[in-house]
Amino acid sequence: MMPFKYTRLINNDVHGGLKRPWLMVWFWVVLPVLFCFFSGHSINAASEGTFPFLRGERLTFLVTWGVIPVGEGILEVHQDVEIDGEEARHFCMTARTNGFADFFYKVRDRMDGYTDVELTRSLRYTKVSEGSSKRNVVVTYDWDEMRARYFNHGKEHASTALKPHSFDPLSMFYAFRCFDLSPGMTMEIPVSDGKKTIAGRAVVQERENIRVQGTDYDTYRVSVDMGNVDGVFKKSRDAALLIWVTVDDRRMPVRMKSSVVVGSFTVDLVSAEHMD
Repeated sequence: MMPFKYTRLINNDVHGGLKRPWLMVWFWVVLPVLFCFFSGHSINAASEGTFPFLRGERLTFLVTWGVIPVGEGILEVHQDVEIDGEEARHFCMTARTNGFADFFYKVRDRMDGYTDVELTRSLRYTKVSEGSSKRNVVVTYDWDEMRARYFNHGKEHASTALKPHSFDPLSMFYAFRCFDLSPGMTMEIPVSDGKKTIAGRAVVQERENIRVQGTDYDTYRVSVDMGNVDGVFKKSRDAALLIWVTVDDRRMPVRMKSSVVVGSFTVDLVSAEHMD
């Protein structure tokens, strides 16, 4: 398997995000995209035939605006499937707002990412919105022609050139978890949503003990540079996007924080389960 380089990506307007309300943007830009970082080393877990996550893993997150709960996000690893004749890993994320947030903007979204079993590239990405926004998106990845294509409700709307080892906006999170982190690392990775193939940057700041939902965690704090996606949502010029990832072999995200024009958001892990 070919080694990755330090490269990262950011989900920029994957679903027409420039016109979407702040809460929707937070679910589909911040929550999955906070984890889009790679190191310059090869994937140790993959080379040994094991990964820091198991099929059946289910991570549930609580999203709060200030101190007000506004919804939840769930990340799941499903059983392998077949995509265009190739065995594929299947990752899923669902997001929904609660009754309070529904009053302003209702989110009932699901996205699925599919990669090769070695976790080196994406094969397909889908996203269905059934809340205030209605979308049925499919992104295909043609590695022979090195192009990704974006479809909505069965109609092709855009395509873009791929870079080697490009991931969809969801699967890149799981690829990230295959790398050992250390303070001072700077990371980048290519990601493609079918409209654009772009890159971003992140830095592992330091090791930090934090308490989340009554549980203590030993974590690495990672700072994300979102400057190259300015316009996806309004934020102050120096607003930081931070994630805390466990230092153990599972490398789970346990907290994410950011500020936007309407206030501060926190995403906390509330449960980590293995569903048989």
